[in-house]
Amino acid sequence: MAPRGETAVIGAAALARAQAGNQTGGLHALWANMKILYIALFASFGGLLYGYQQGVLGQALVMHSFGRAFPAIYDDPAAQGWLTSVLQLGGWLGAVSSGVFCEVFSRKRTIFFGSIWVVLGSYLTAGAPTSGFLYAGRFFTGVGVGTLSAVGPLYNAELAPPEIRGLLVSMQQLATTVGILCAYWVAYGTNYIGGTGDGQSDWAWRTPLIIQGIPAIVLAFGVWLLPYSPRWLVSQNRTEDALIALSRLRGAPVDDKLIQIEYLDIQSECLFEIRMFEKRFPKLSEKWLKNKWFRQLAQYGQIFQTKDSFKRVAIASLVMFFQQFSGIDSIIYYAPKIFKSLGLTSSTSSLLATGITGVINVLTTIPAVLVIDKVGRKTLLMFGSTGMFCTLIIVGVIASQFQDDWTSHAAGGWVCVVMIWLYIVNFAYSWGPVSWTLIAEIFPLSIRAKGTSIGASANWMCNFVIALVTPSMLHSISWGLYIFFAAWLALGVVFVWFFVPETKGKTLEQMDQVFGSKTSAEDLEVLAAIQEEVGLLAAMESIFDRNGTKERENTHISNQKETCERAQTQHVDSVV
Repeated sequence: MAPRGETAVIGAAALARAQAGNQTGGLHALWANMKILYIALFASFGGLLYGYQQGVLGQALVMHSFGRAFPAIYDDPAAQGWLTSVLQLGGWLGAVSSGVFCEVFSRKRTIFFGSIWVVLGSYLTAGAPTSGFLYAGRFFTGVGVGTLSAVGPLYNAELAPPEIRGLLVSMQQLATTVGILCAYWVAYGTNYIGGTGDGQSDWAWRTPLIIQGIPAIVLAFGVWLLPYSPRWLVSQNRTEDALIALSRLRGAPVDDKLIQIEYLDIQSECLFEIRMFEKRFPKLSEKWLKNKWFRQLAQYGQIFQTKDSFKRVAIASLVMFFQQFSGIDSIIYYAPKIFKSLGLTSSTSSLLATGITGVINVLTTIPAVLVIDKVGRKTLLMFGSTGMFCTLIIVGVIASQFQDDWTSHAAGGWVCVVMIWLYIVNFAYSWGPVSWTLIAEIFPLSIRAKGTSIGASANWMCNFVIALVTPSMLHSISWGLYIFFAAWLALGVVFVWFFVPETKGKTLEQMDQVFGSKTSAEDLEVLAAIQEEVGLLAAMESIFDRNGTKERENTHISNQKETCERAQTQHVDSVV
């Protein structure tokens, strides 16, 4: 239990840095932390690779040279679906396993392993003599990008100072959209190699696949120049190495008060995870408690021990389900085929329209990062879903009337293309960034990492289904594909309105009240005891004493304590 009169200080390092005058965020903070920015940009190569993979194959599928090399795939929508979706299957495996690997082997080594998988998969695909090599290469690449998509944001979050952490972590989403953009325009350019007709060279479709391996090679070698995560070093009891890493990252001596507080904050979080695991599994022997592999796997099991935790997991998984069944990745993966079906019959024009889609996606993702903390999560999801619903209905209605004679109704085809672009805009400010933010915010500290990873795995599996069925649906029901996704968006609006809590500005205790539990209040009690034990609370008091503002810190601690006690009292009252 926490000492009387004390409660946990959430974000101790951030509070200390703010008190010392390091609270400024935005571009000013980036200029003050250029070393961190360079590291984050490099680590975000994983997002770039993931985005590139999303866009590159759909371009190849409409090229004449690819059809000449693999006619069985070129002429079969089901085969196209499997070739595209096998990447997501590998991605699911990579994302799920990375949560264990990055704890056991380190974030840095896991990034290396992920890069090697991408290199292997890229060149198996690029040099494929038969379809079997294509499928194997796509699967291996999926394992790699799935690993990198999970580890990259985690690594960035653990290296970044608190005042720019959110900005740097959001770079992963931006890097993904940039990767999609690069894939679209690279393929648009290589489409001209050997001409755009029957004489087109094999290099037209192989070159984009060769290029995808280059960033992975750079990342595989360059990752060894990056530092280990201080948090991972602390979890391995490498105290001195962790302090040195923090010192170099922050540009301050090891004995600096802020470095010491950040280290103690990390140490408290690591001890908190161990204590909570021991609390959840009190009957385990010492041998099993210390087994890293078992501890990581068993932590997934604890999520399903209580009704409120299961409810949080269900909401996180359904948020990802509705994100994918909005149809976004059917557009991203198969944009050239979709634009062809809307009247842009030449490969060149459909690839050009696809390239513009990539530009729109990038440009509308940037402001989304800036408004997500100013507008409610539910508000963004509701507006985005409504906009996406309307655009898909318009596309479906127009396509149902003119799909057999686009030549005479070219204007209708272009209206559909513009509606697809507006659909992308609405996704970029809503389901794109909000879904990932929301699933991280609904979980208490003790299960947040594992709960978020389950939500991410749900995203990959739904992604797999969408990638698999879209070509066959586009071939068999044509314009009905847009109505299908519009129907799911309508259901998504209902789901968000009735079941998704608003997390903007909510404390951990307030989220507990939403889910009818006291998990966060109990977590904070354990964390407070640990912070007292390692000396973090005393170090925090010394920072505020030194600046003559101890009263402000005492007020902050008192307010947190009152909030905790209020959450506990409300829970007891509800039980009575």
